[in-house]
Amino acid sequence: WGGEGFKSLTTMNYQSGWSTLCTHLNGHPNPNFPSHLTPTLNKALEKIPLAGRIVGFNRQKVNSGINSHTDGNNMWLTLQVPLSCTPCSAYITNGGIKRTYSYGEPVVYDTTYVHSTFNGGEVDRVVLHVDFWNVLDMTDIEIKGMRYIYDVMGMYKGEMY
Repeated sequence: WGGEGFKSLTTMNYQSGWSTLCTHLNGHPNPNFPSHLTPTLNKALEKIPLAGRIVGFNRQKVNSGINSHTDGNNMWLTLQVPLSCTPCSAYITNGGIKRTYSYGEPVVYDTTYVHSTFNGGEVDRVVLHVDFWNVLDMTDIEIKGMRYIYDVMGMYKGEMY
């Protein structure tokens, strides 16, 4: 879980003990990720409308957290499935509601609301992180348009895989 495989996407988060191993960026598979090792994940992701952000494995170091912030949009929702954590010691607060992470119990939240995290456990907290389009508030045409915009932005910034 270390080294160059973890890609920094948001400087604020990564300076506070958070890192990400991306399987997808902007809805596109990462060609450097060994997807042959995750066939079940690959099959599941085919059924999810992946948003113009990341899918990957987030690691948050012990005694680290991300300060309160908002992502400032309502285009996507975030799913996190804890894969490693000390029960009841790692948490996310979203919209004033605190939820502790427990192995295998999914957490879905809206990054439009102010949110923060903290890992007070004895081990690094690792979650499967999936940003997906907010299909409750967006039409198919809006999602298609946003995918196009993120593709163009990714090409311009060199962020597409």
